[in-house]
Amino acid sequence: MIFSELYSAYYRTVAAILSAILDGEKNEKALQDIIVGHAFGESVLTILPALKTGKWQLVHADMTTPLAHKPTLPLTTLQKQWLKAISLDPRVQLFGVEFPDLGNTEPLFTPADYHVYDQYSDGDPYTDPEYVRQFRVILSAIQNGTQIKFNMVNRKGNTMYVRCRPVRLEYSEKDDKFRLITAGWRAVSTVNLAKIHNCAHYQGTQKVKGREREELYDTVTVKVCNERNALERFLLNFAHFEKQTEKLDKKHYQVRIRYPLNDQPEMVIRMLSFGPMIEVTEPEAFRALMIEKLKKQLDCKIK
Repeated sequence: MIFSELYSAYYRTVAAILSAILDGEKNEKALQDIIVGHAFGESVLTILPALKTGKWQLVHADMTTPLAHKPTLPLTTLQKQWLKAISLDPRVQLFGVEFPDLGNTEPLFTPADYHVYDQYSDGDPYTDPEYVRQFRVILSAIQNGTQIKFNMVNRKGNTMYVRCRPVRLEYSEKDDKFRLITAGWRAVSTVNLAKIHNCAHYQGTQKVKGREREELYDTVTVKVCNERNALERFLLNFAHFEKQTEKLDKKHYQVRIRYPLNDQPEMVIRMLSFGPMIEVTEPEAFRALMIEKLKKQLDCKIK
């Protein structure tokens, strides 16, 4: 692991406690509040007792510390190189995240060092200045709960003028596109960011009515043959979905995945990428979509 346990919540919590003690804080209630704020609720049962009893040998019985200076957690060279590599990703740059003190750091890898398979080539224009500007307008509106206005061309070729409240941004790895989930817009609730034009903050006082549309979900059941580490790869690929896994025998597992219906085309493609290692058993409609996709590939002589 590039970021080891030395940078986990527990180490940061203990560092905050030691810093507070060096500042003269000896009240156990105040130190417990630090634990609750930095770690987990049950951590008060382990961290402070371990310090008070001398198990960790960082705090004396009188709530003083042998340390002369506040603890710091500097980054290693490897960690800086990893952060430098991440900072080169144009999608990360959309968020305006600052990476200070990395100017002279060599990146651990660059975009030229890897290629993403099973991804469409017409992704969003992440380096386009207007796209970046609109992305940050939308992000700011989401964070502040304000409204935006923009225009877009619909499927019929007509220009639509929209005022809505942006709820959240979603990213499709398969499409390599960001999409915006909105509220208060009756016509459409989801729109690809690349289709948005002239996006700006709405300066008026009139509030949009309505909530985010309730997203529809479906469940697909998959039988996974655990060869060539297929089960681990499958679960990792669908890690962000709600799912249940059941062992059928020494070699086979059944996985039920709950997914948004809007993502069904992408789900079909992602399932097909595992080839003979999986079999969709339910529902029949999902199986039919996979069969249709395979027939189209055969017609195009795609292997």
